[in-house]
Amino acid sequence: MQPKNSTFSDRQAASVAAKKALLEKFKPKPTVQAETLIDHEAERRERAEAVRAQREEERQAKLKAREEAAAAAEQARIEALAAAEQARLDAELSVDAQKRAERKARKKEVKEAAKAKKDTRGVSSKPGGPKEERVVDPFEEHRRYIQSLERGRERRRA
Repeated sequence: MQPKNSTFSDRQAASVAAKKALLEKFKPKPTVQAETLIDHEAERRERAEAVRAQREEERQAKLKAREEAAAAAEQARIEALAAAEQARLDAELSVDAQKRAERKARKKEVKEAAKAKKDTRGVSSKPGGPKEERVVDPFEEHRRYIQSLERGRERRRA
């Protein structure tokens, strides 16, 4: 039995075939053409545009949030000022109310003292005699009051 490629010419032919196969490996092979060509540049541009749009949206959201925060802070500041002003007004009103109450109490005391004095005047006291009550006629009192006013006018004229 003879080994394969035993002769020189067989070996030479096998060598040439191997070299051809090696060269064929490096030669460009026919490619399969797609029915529709893919535009990779357009895809890249679309992805870049999507990223830009997303970033712009994020930027607008941040800007809107910042504006809302500033508006909320301004509103809180205005409310705080209004609350402070209201507290100041309430304090003034409470002080005024307290002063008014004190003034009313003083007036009431003065009126009571005047009434007590008037009541004591109305009672004639004679030494050693019984105390009498004086009856006051309101019309007579009014007439005397008018006369005192007229005397005052006459004094001012003179």
